Order: sequence, then C-alpha cells, then structure tokens
Amino acid sequence: MIFDQVIGFFSSDMGIDLGTANTLVLVKDKGIVINEPSVVAVERERYGGSKAKILAVGKEAKDMVGKTPANIEAIRPMKDGVIADFDMTEKIIRYFIEKTHRRKNFLRPRIVISVPYGLTQVERKAVKESALSAGAREVFLIEEPMAAAIGASLPIQDPKGNLIVDIGGGTTEIGVTSLGGLVISKSIRVAGDKLDTSIVNYVKTKYGIIIGERTAEDIKIEIGSAYPLEKELSMAVKGRNQGTGLLDRIDLSSEDVREAMRENLKEIADSLRIVLEMMPPDLASDIFENGIVVSGGGALIRGLDKYLSEAVRLPTYIADDPLLCVARGTGKILEEISLLKQLTNEE
Repeated sequence: MIFDQVIGFFSSDMGIDLGTANTLVLVKDKGIVINEPSVVAVERERYGGSKAKILAVGKEAKDMVGKTPANIEAIRPMKDGVIADFDMTEKIIRYFIEKTHRRKNFLRPRIVISVPYGLTQVERKAVKESALSAGAREVFLIEEPMAAAIGASLPIQDPKGNLIVDIGGGTTEIGVTSLGGLVISKSIRVAGDKLDTSIVNYVKTKYGIIIGERTAEDIKIEIGSAYPLEKELSMAVKGRNQGTGLLDRIDLSSEDVREAMRENLKEIADSLRIVLEMMPPDLASDIFENGIVVSGGGALIRGLDKYLSEAVRLPTYIADDPLLCVARGTGKILEEISLLKQLTNEE
C-alpha cells in the first residue's frame, strides 16, 4: 500500500478516450495533452517472419495509411469501438503513457478508460489487461455515454433525465442519465468509419472513381452535411477511374455527400427513436424539456443538430468542443474518487 502511494506521488493519473479513430489522453490537473490517431505502423520481418517492429504511432503512423510497401503495415487496433488487435492496443497505450510521462521507469499512473456501452466482460477484461500490461497501476472503465455526458457538463447526479448522443469513429453511443447512472443506453456500430465507407462506395458507384478511406474522411470534413445548406459546397476529388485504370478527377458536392451518408444517418436517428420509445414517462418529460446533446467527432457534421431535431421532434444541441467531451469526462471523474468508484462499480 505504501509503495503504491509512493508510486502514485510520482505519477500523473490519466484519462484515456481510446477511440477507433483517435486517442485522447488527459492528465489530471493538466488537461488534454495528447490527441492523435489510433494507428500503429509496423514493419513485418521479411521472408515470412511473424515479428513486428513498431515504426510509428499516432499521426505519423496515419500519414502512412495507404502508402506503405509490402513489409510495412498501418494498423488500427480498435475496430467498431472494440479491440481488434490486443498486442497493438497494448503498444499504443504504452506509447501514450510513456509520451505523457516522458520517463519510462517508476511511473505507474491510475488510468480511467472510456469504453462503448455493452462491451462484454471478456472485452472489458482485455481492455484492462492491455492497460495494466502497458504500465498502469490501476485501471477503471467508464461507459462512453456517461463519460460524454459528464464532459458535456450535463447534471448527471440530478434526479432528471439527460440524453446524450456520442458519435465517434467506430460506434454511436446513446445514453439517458439520471441520479448518477445510465437509465437507458444503446450502442450501434454506425459512426464515422461507416460514413467514410459509404462515401467511398457512393463515389465508386455514381462516378466510377475509386478513392481511399482517408480521402473519404477529408471529403466528409470539408463538405459533408446532414441537412441542406443555404449555400451548398463542392470539392475537387482525385482518384482512379475504375474503367480506364487511369487517374481521374471529379467535382463532388455536399449534396452528393449527404446522399452518400443518408442511410447511415437514418440508422442513427432510428436508434435514437428506439431509446426514446423505451424511456419511462417521467424521464421523457425531462428530455422534452432539456432536449438532446450531441458529442463526438460526428457532431461536427454540418446540420446534424437540425437533422436529428427534425427526425425526433426534439430540440437538439451540439456540445461545446464535442470531440473532447469523452476525454474531459474521464478527467472530471479522476478528480472525484467517490464518483470514480460509483461510476466504475469499483470498491
């Protein structure tokens, strides 16, 4: 116990939003110190070797996506909000711990990690073990909708219902909070990555141009919208013509992107309706009064608040700095030990 206290004195407790697309790291009393893509670039041994050498992590690794030779692979260890590669997840957590603390020895932080709602016990154990193997002293898990609600400054402890929709890279998390707990929650694997894939497929089907997912993400950010714009946007897109095999260029409009994302956005709206239909009448009254708060990277899609508001006929608001809500939530939890234990069911 005394040894743990000494270790804790020299370490900085951390909150990690371990996302499919990006990983954000928050250090207690310092705020968010890392915001980088959840990507690891590895070099495989030649001639059929199985060992992998880590070449880059984060932004540097993402810059390699789609541009690597045969012996180098850019890996995203998180897929659809869950761990797809345990070894690489451990390495990415270790990298961020060491980068945060700058020194590698004698620093074992307590870590709060946000995870999608509905993660199985096996998956939860895998996340914990990855963080412990990476050097954590203690690991606490918090469901993403709760972390997002706290980060968005919703009054989760009040006896009133609050509804949060967190649209990340791999999952969309919908949660209703009241009295410090999640009353209803739903997680669907339709979020930023699926939107990117839909844009890739749309451009290929309509224009016969093959683009990569990185280009699709750029398109989504630059001209994507969920609701008609007063002035529609356009963007020059370059890719390979699937008919001729030659490089080609087209002008893509925000109307095109909206059509490409239409089914995905509808699925998110339909899931929101299901949660509203499951809600007890008294909480429904609170939500009618308080409205819906949207966080996560998907909240930055133009007109998403109008789209969801029209779909469910409730006022909808975009959280302040929606990309940072989950990470900020883990930080607030670190500041209150009693809240930490309550929300993570730890004694």
